[in-house]
Amino acid sequence: MMRTQFYTASSLDGFIATEADSLDWLFPLGDINETSYPQFIQEVGALAMGAATYEWLLNNIVQPKSGPGEAWPYDQPAWVFTSRRLPPVPHADIRFVQGDVRPVHEEMRVAANGRNLWLLGGGDLVGQFYDAHLLDEIIVQIGSVTLGRGKPLLPRRITAPALKLISVQQVGHGFAELRYEVLYPSASPEKR
Repeated sequence: MMRTQFYTASSLDGFIATEADSLDWLFPLGDINETSYPQFIQEVGALAMGAATYEWLLNNIVQPKSGPGEAWPYDQPAWVFTSRRLPPVPHADIRFVQGDVRPVHEEMRVAANGRNLWLLGGGDLVGQFYDAHLLDEIIVQIGSVTLGRGKPLLPRRITAPALKLISVQQVGHGFAELRYEVLYPSASPEKR
C-alpha cells in the first residue's frame, strides 16, 4: 500500500537544519548506509520538497562551491514547492509548483505507480500535507546533538490524536530512528 512519508533527520532538540539551512551538524553523526535509507529509497516512487531543500541540494551536491558536483541524486520525479524561479537540473525530472498540496499529491500518487511518496522537507511543507490529511508516516533519525535554534522538524501541534510510535532503532552511536504512524481525528474528512 502506498504511503506518504516524511523521512528526515533532526537534532535532539527538534531542528532539521540550522537557521542558515546548514546540515554540517548531521554528517559526522553516522553513515547513511547504516540507516534504513537504502531500503527506504528503493520503495519511493515520487518525492516533494520545498525551495530551501532544493537549493541545499543544488549548492551542496549538484553544484558545490568547491570541488566537482555530482548528478541529481534521485531517479524519481520530484516536485519542488516554490514561489520563486529556481534553476533546473539538466536531465532530472523536476517539476516546480506552488499552492495547494492536494492536487500535487494526486500527481505524485499517479507518477509513483503504487510506490511510496517521500516528503523530503522542509517542516512547513510537510505540515501542509498533514493539514490536508495526506501524511501517513514520519520516520525521523534523531541525532545526538542540540542546535538551540534552527528550522523546526514539523511546526504543527499534533496532540489529539497523538502520533502512534511504530518502531525505535539505534543507528550507530549517533542516531535513534523513530517511526510514527500519523493518525487523524475520526470525525475528519476522508484522507483520499
